Amino acid sequence: MPLFEKVLIANRGEIALRIQRACRELGIKTVVVHSTADREAKYVKLADESVCIGPPPSRESYLNIPAIIAAAEVTDAEAVHPGYGFLSENADFAERVEKSGFKFIGPSPEVIRMMGDKVAAKRAMIAAGVPCVPGSEGALPDDPKEIVRTARAVGYPVIIKAAGGGGGRGMRVVHTEAALLHAVNTTKAEAAAAFNNPELYMEKFLENPRHIEIQILADHYGNVIHLGERDCSMQRRHQKVLEEAPAPQLPTKLREKIGQRCAEACKKIGYRGAGTIEFLYEQGEFYFIEMNTRVQVEHPVTELITGIDIVQQQIRVASGERLALRQKDIEFKGHAIECRINAEDPFRFTPSPGRILTWHMPGGPGIRVDSHAYANYVVPPHYDSMIGKIICYGDTREQAIARMTIALSEMAVDGIQTNVPLHRRIMRDTHFQEGGTSIHYLESMLTDLN
Repeated sequence: MPLFEKVLIANRGEIALRIQRACRELGIKTVVVHSTADREAKYVKLADESVCIGPPPSRESYLNIPAIIAAAEVTDAEAVHPGYGFLSENADFAERVEKSGFKFIGPSPEVIRMMGDKVAAKRAMIAAGVPCVPGSEGALPDDPKEIVRTARAVGYPVIIKAAGGGGGRGMRVVHTEAALLHAVNTTKAEAAAAFNNPELYMEKFLENPRHIEIQILADHYGNVIHLGERDCSMQRRHQKVLEEAPAPQLPTKLREKIGQRCAEACKKIGYRGAGTIEFLYEQGEFYFIEMNTRVQVEHPVTELITGIDIVQQQIRVASGERLALRQKDIEFKGHAIECRINAEDPFRFTPSPGRILTWHMPGGPGIRVDSHAYANYVVPPHYDSMIGKIICYGDTREQAIARMTIALSEMAVDGIQTNVPLHRRIMRDTHFQEGGTSIHYLESMLTDLN
């Protein structure tokens, strides 16, 4: 079955360049859409065709569905790759793409919609035998007495979450019954405003879990494999800062068991393409929290330990190809660590847009840099602050940390601030070096630094 001749990339930044590179290697032409703020971006210059779809604000460009569909039509693209963020998990967008006669490089709109609703997603995972955090059975009722009863049954502390939330938004931890109903009402109002969905659910709040996720690949024919796990526990305000694969100190049998359960779950829900099932892991137990129906920022660490190009697999599957790999073909070798490079103050985290005067990236054995930035590039103030990723591979975790330490010491950026000093500090941290820190560790480390 032939691959696409032309793919439209409905995104920006480093992921737009990453998708473009995958397409070029496969001999596929690319169309890049861009706002006026990204007119001079590297991937725009490298694209076979580019279309300006609006002014800098995302709602008028990268979230403008009619403009993106029109760009695909005028350039005769056959498929649309949404990347991550923006419209990548928007079921309405996926539906519009397919109804307009293009292939959406991702799962079906129905599956995106189901996994985007956290209550429906949890219900589907329970039905598929995937372990979930103890909590409410479905959405919280309106009756205050029932809400109190549910919290007592779950046991404090509990966390209130928006069914349509994500990215660390729409959630509140409640430690006492006295604070419960106020937290529910406040979160409901925020959820209605932010996600146009006031529905909430409740879960047991785990005190010191790790964040571990399983990478999945699936085709149209019911073939599903997993590519192992990533540890994404180094977080600040629910936003990932650093990721690694495999997860340190995770028993092999447990790794294989949860990976197989995730693959079976994806088969049951009719998943296709690349996806990630995210868990909280505490005291030897996995608890499902959500599924991301797209490629993730941290996919390179999995690519380095498996040798599999996840973005190319997405494209192949969307074009109708069967997965050429079976679970027995997947070998995990070595260790990989990814540091997200953000244009921000490294310890106060205020954004630092502006012109990059010096841009010197590291190199050497086991070093990969994914970035769209360059010297004289202007980082716009309108979008997420991430401007690149450094990914280091080693035969062992110790070697990966050593290589990352060297890479960060070689990196030089002037004109804007970056969070490189924070990553250098993390690499020196003895608890990080030991491995297995919880999702709260980085914030406690930052508190100690201040």
